[in-house]
Amino acid sequence: MAPRPRQKDRQPGMTRTDLLDSLDQIAPADWDALACPEATGGTRPIDPFTTHRFLSALDASGSTGTGSGWSPRPLVLRDDTRLLAATPLYVKSHSQGEYIFDHGWAQAYERAGGRYYPKLQIAVPFTPATGRRFLAAPDAPHARDALVDAAIHLARTNRLSSLHITFCTGEEAETLAPRHGLLHRVTQQFHWENRGYTSFDDFLADLSSRKRKMIRKERETARASGLTIRALTGDDIQPHHWDAFWQFYQDTGARKWGTPYLTRRFFTLAHETLRRDMLLVLAERPDGTPVAGALNFIGRDTLYGRYWGCLEDHPCLHFELCYYQAIDWAIAHGLARVEAGAQGEHKLARGYLPTPVHSLHYITDPGLRDAVAQYLRAERRAVDEEIEVLTAYGPFRRVTAED
Repeated sequence: MAPRPRQKDRQPGMTRTDLLDSLDQIAPADWDALACPEATGGTRPIDPFTTHRFLSALDASGSTGTGSGWSPRPLVLRDDTRLLAATPLYVKSHSQGEYIFDHGWAQAYERAGGRYYPKLQIAVPFTPATGRRFLAAPDAPHARDALVDAAIHLARTNRLSSLHITFCTGEEAETLAPRHGLLHRVTQQFHWENRGYTSFDDFLADLSSRKRKMIRKERETARASGLTIRALTGDDIQPHHWDAFWQFYQDTGARKWGTPYLTRRFFTLAHETLRRDMLLVLAERPDGTPVAGALNFIGRDTLYGRYWGCLEDHPCLHFELCYYQAIDWAIAHGLARVEAGAQGEHKLARGYLPTPVHSLHYITDPGLRDAVAQYLRAERRAVDEEIEVLTAYGPFRRVTAED
């Protein structure tokens, strides 16, 4: 199935692509040398989501794999001596857990008699966070193109409807789309940017008076609950904290999308290998019992908000744990931004501004490809306009000549 030259035709120095059955077929150090070369020596990766430890925790926990609709098939490029590039490729039997929505495309194609699933997806499952999707050695300039060609070849030769590359970087989108005939989609999220703030009050001073008062009131309301709020990372996170957070996650998942994507075992494995990459914000009763929590992942210069849940309703506690505590922590630790995940225009009033998000799509059927391309052109215009309008309505005070 893998699009690779026949062994007898290969000459010394040639490269080959391999479609693997599992990430376990690659040594963690070899994968991470491509995924996060900047983390050599124990420093933080730009983001933790394409690291071997994160992706393997999804697989080993059963969050991806058999029965999940996410079948991992890592695609790699090698030469005679080493791994040159890799990408986290999955065979998908549905469109859940992606956050770049193509349900309408699937329904239209199947109403027309086509078969949309299975499809190929290059992504980090359940993770709407921008990052590199083609992990290549710096001295292998053509490796990304080879992986894209191989993935497209897989879709075409196996008569699959499509290939989707979601939450790729803007640079990947702008560079790879024209080279490979990929459709470039632009959607949006809400991100908070650190404008050199030294404290939360410094951030508030950048807002209009009305928004500043609103946020102060929300924080006071959350604190009036009598709960203690703690921000934990690394060894301060204890195994029993995940028992509480699992209940929060289950409650939110059941209310939002029916069945939570992650298994309980994921949090056990994450504690073992990822706790240094995580910030867990808990709200506790006076007796120490957690009643709500927000889970973030820590990148080199970005804090990624991921999951929230609660067992008790307290006014403004969601805003405090998910948004204001994240901003507080980012300022205190010199991070450049907070990415608050998918959707949510309510984030705008709290200092999170609309930001473009990129994805790439290869549609095998010419008719569907033309229809999707037309839709994406119209969507792009609408998204650009929406970002402009929402930014203008943001909470920041207007700068005048006197300022």
